[in-house]
Amino acid sequence: MYKVLTFGMTDNYGGVESVIMNYYRKFDHKKIKMDFLVTSSSEIAYSSEIKKYNGKIFTIPSRHSNPITYYKNVKEFFKTHAREYDCFWVNMNNLVNIDYLKLAKKYGIKRIIIHAHNTQLMETGIKGKIREGIHKYNKKQLFRYATDFWACSQDAANWFYDKKVLSKVCIIRNALREDKFSYKESNRAKLRKKYSLGNKTVIGNIGRLNYQKNQSFLLDIFAQYLVLDKSAKLLLIGKGEEEKALKDKAKKLNIASNVIFLGMKENVIPWYSVFDMFVFPSHFEGLGLVLLEAQANGVPVLATKDAIPADVKVNENLEFISLSKSAKYWADKIKKNLDNNTRIKNKETIVTNFRKSNYDIDLEAERVEKLFLNTAIK
Repeated sequence: MYKVLTFGMTDNYGGVESVIMNYYRKFDHKKIKMDFLVTSSSEIAYSSEIKKYNGKIFTIPSRHSNPITYYKNVKEFFKTHAREYDCFWVNMNNLVNIDYLKLAKKYGIKRIIIHAHNTQLMETGIKGKIREGIHKYNKKQLFRYATDFWACSQDAANWFYDKKVLSKVCIIRNALREDKFSYKESNRAKLRKKYSLGNKTVIGNIGRLNYQKNQSFLLDIFAQYLVLDKSAKLLLIGKGEEEKALKDKAKKLNIASNVIFLGMKENVIPWYSVFDMFVFPSHFEGLGLVLLEAQANGVPVLATKDAIPADVKVNENLEFISLSKSAKYWADKIKKNLDNNTRIKNKETIVTNFRKSNYDIDLEAERVEKLFLNTAIK
């Protein structure tokens, strides 16, 4: 039994968490045993499912909430448990804190995998510059602690890793089970009835409500789209630090009655069938798992050009648009897609597209499982 200690799960049903679980579900649990180290003060996402697979969840305080207690606990954890594991799989959005790597090596975990999931820091301003400096310093130290270097895209690898290790990076695709997200008329009808959406045009977005996901600009886009279609609705799924600011902005734009904040959803799958258009104007992304989920459903997608890796495009009805374009330009693109009815409902077409693009989880999980069990396989 190959024992893996995994880091990267939080209480948010987000992209990184979903990627970890998509692979975890597919691994042969007789060959690979996974436990989880977390710093969340709340119950983590998918905790009941993790326990179903007999995975242990170890919780320590976050460094932000109590630095002294945090360091004492994380050191004690590795001192006590490190030698129980063959591998430490560390899923990260940045390298501001690499205490885990240092302690994992110090206390005997022989294989340490860094898995990069982003292309930029979340923070801006002075705080962002300080954290960027720490990130740049730590990326030059990684070779001292990590044995394997993974990334969700080449863009993420280029930002995350020093030139010394770039040639060693293995791209681990954010694969998923595409048929799970297939369009279902029953999901569409049920949720549209529940939220009194009727036959109105519904534009959707799924993601943490923060600067990175750029829902603020999405509100500007939607305000312009309402000029073309006054009864349309915008559905925002997620929670985050900008929720109040976004609600206030919707009021200022006089579109609040057309915008529905749905909060975080444990299961987002049915919602893709509700949407007529998925709009994702992020400032940056490591890849953007929800873009793959949306494409698995067949709903047409607009996403940010250059800020999101082009690798994410699976279906022809995903279009990249620059953030330098106006909100009206984006709104006109939404209208054009809807007028041309670009939704893909043929499941075979979508499955074929995903397999050609190497985003099919059955194929990718087999490859990643071999990477865990045999380091020679790339």
